[in-house]
Amino acid sequence: MQRSLVLELDVPSSAEYIAIVRLVVASVATARRALADERVDDLKLAVSEACTNAIEANRLVSPGAPVHVEVWESPDRLEVCIEDSGPGFDPDRVTSPPPFTDPGRLNFERGLGIPLIRTLVDNAAFVRKQQGTLVRMTVFGGPLDGDDTGTIYMDVSRFSGLPPLTPES
Repeated sequence: MQRSLVLELDVPSSAEYIAIVRLVVASVATARRALADERVDDLKLAVSEACTNAIEANRLVSPGAPVHVEVWESPDRLEVCIEDSGPGFDPDRVTSPPPFTDPGRLNFERGLGIPLIRTLVDNAAFVRKQQGTLVRMTVFGGPLDGDDTGTIYMDVSRFSGLPPLTPES
């Protein structure tokens, strides 16, 4: 399978950048793939969950490390990879939450991200690395017509010291 890099993005490990990653990935998916709006929405939510986990992981070991995002495509799929520099985890040891009908579910506040990611995308892989974790999310769907094959690189980590944007009164 031949795949090509479409987007590479580094963002600071800060929650306000999750929306940027989500919107950029959704824009790429919408512009380049024939995906239903619901599939793009699912991908956006999965990206949000993976970014949140990456930010939390980075804060444990290396708070200044950016979250690294790559978007790859091949003829039949779009892959989003989100990588952190945290301590890593064993994805096989992640327990699923109780069913919605179980009263114990009310006490289950954390740990929904990975099961949610697995549900929202066609394939999710969690790769434990020496330094961190790589989450690879795959959504199947053919390309849109046209030849937009350029790669985009963005590094917004240099903006981490700026105050957050606030709406004008």
